[in-house]
Amino acid sequence: MIKYDETAELAAQQTHESNRMKFKLIQSKYLDMNEVFKPFTDDLASFSEENYQELKPLILEKNIPSLQKSVKAGTLTYEKLTLFYLYRIRKFESDSAKSLNAIISLNADVLKEARERDKNRKSGFLSEMSIYGMPILLKDNINTKDMSTTAGAMALAENKNTEDAFIVQKLRENGALILGKVNLSEWAYFFCSGCPLGYSAIGGQTLNPYGRKVFETGGSSAGSGVVVAANYAVAAIGTETSGSITSPSSLNSVVGLKPTIGLLSRSGIIPISSTLDTPGPMTKNVTDTFILLNAMLGKDNKDISSFEIDKENYFGNDQETTLKGKKIGVLSSLLKDSIYKLTIDEIRKTGAEIIEINPPEISFDGFISLLNIDMKYDLPKYLYTNADKSVSVKSVKDVVDFNLKDSLIRSPYGQQLFEGILKDSTTIVELEVIKYKLASEGKKYLQALVTENLDAILSINNYHSGIAAVAKYPTLTIPMGYKKSGEPINLTFIGLPKTEGKLLIVGYAFEQLTKVRKMPKNYQ
Repeated sequence: MIKYDETAELAAQQTHESNRMKFKLIQSKYLDMNEVFKPFTDDLASFSEENYQELKPLILEKNIPSLQKSVKAGTLTYEKLTLFYLYRIRKFESDSAKSLNAIISLNADVLKEARERDKNRKSGFLSEMSIYGMPILLKDNINTKDMSTTAGAMALAENKNTEDAFIVQKLRENGALILGKVNLSEWAYFFCSGCPLGYSAIGGQTLNPYGRKVFETGGSSAGSGVVVAANYAVAAIGTETSGSITSPSSLNSVVGLKPTIGLLSRSGIIPISSTLDTPGPMTKNVTDTFILLNAMLGKDNKDISSFEIDKENYFGNDQETTLKGKKIGVLSSLLKDSIYKLTIDEIRKTGAEIIEINPPEISFDGFISLLNIDMKYDLPKYLYTNADKSVSVKSVKDVVDFNLKDSLIRSPYGQQLFEGILKDSTTIVELEVIKYKLASEGKKYLQALVTENLDAILSINNYHSGIAAVAKYPTLTIPMGYKKSGEPINLTFIGLPKTEGKLLIVGYAFEQLTKVRKMPKNYQ
């Protein structure tokens, strides 16, 4: 993998109509992908293009139950599945015309672990709805014991000796294979202002497979959306504070779930806000979302928001695949979008009750201060409790000072939001008032969920992610179609807290009705 001269590429990019797409750099100045792939040299040498082509029909775009059936039938193994993804990642990431800069690190032991899953399949494998043996990629702000956890930041490049985050422990307990870590908007896009989505100093510029350097990737879980869209793994994990799962899922035509705060643990995840942060699954279909979510569940005593659930009661046993009789809220202001309107018409034809709503005006005053003050206190807690002890930075100020020593490499787009954290003088007492007011405003905007007894309110992409975030309501986003330009667009379902079961049922019925997701044409 020879370093590519991107001078001409960057010059051409300066004519893009979006300022955020006028990149200053594309390739990482830190990563050496030859080193990333080094542990797999021998195994990939004996895995041919012919092997890859033979496996494609069994793997590409297949959901977890289909993959498990192939393993059960003996036509696929977990080792072959993992080799397929490693080969595919190298195939595209070593091509200067197709690389997506989505991968930051790979688990050097993943093939050894895959062989163990094959060996122990009969005792460890539970059902076709199991995550067992499935290669999963993680956003690189989620701690793992076997790879660095960087948040895309040079200040955390050596954050190596950490324990698995709680959700990673759960994934491993359930037999999942952690394939590697993916790129993201640095510090989960709470770092620079107006900078490109999906850029980090560690990983470089993540690119959208549906329109490489043409469409935005969404952020901050850019890499998670891109790797699922490009079939680099079975699925990925993202994190969201306000739109960071919903946005990249929408712009990469994948399914993303931002769950109720506390359904999934946040321990061992580099934070922005202990008030609003949550991890969540990003997959190619609703079935995989349900399976991946289930594999991460569990009460974590280290996370104050974590809660216990009875799976059967929480998710129910409703196997409906129709929207008939569902009460769906539609935002009148969005009906001017032709794809949204056509989608609503399709839903109405199923016998769903469509209720148009015009939410009241609300105030978002204090939102940035909520993030500022939470991060001012939450980041040092992570650095003290969950980071490698050799990491030198201990606070937001330390990170700012560290980056100033070599801003061209460490913060080429600036670090305005981190500087804003240092300037914000909001007190803890004032912060509590802000949190209360924002939560009230969010609930007021979405009050029709309660007053009309709705199953969900429908939005587009991450248009209402901030409102759902402050109200602490879950969102599920599902491919809805593609604009004339080819850019993906998603339908986003907003529900009341702890109604993920209902959202997944309604979302599955919608997915079966439309089945619009298609692979990016240059990554088939």
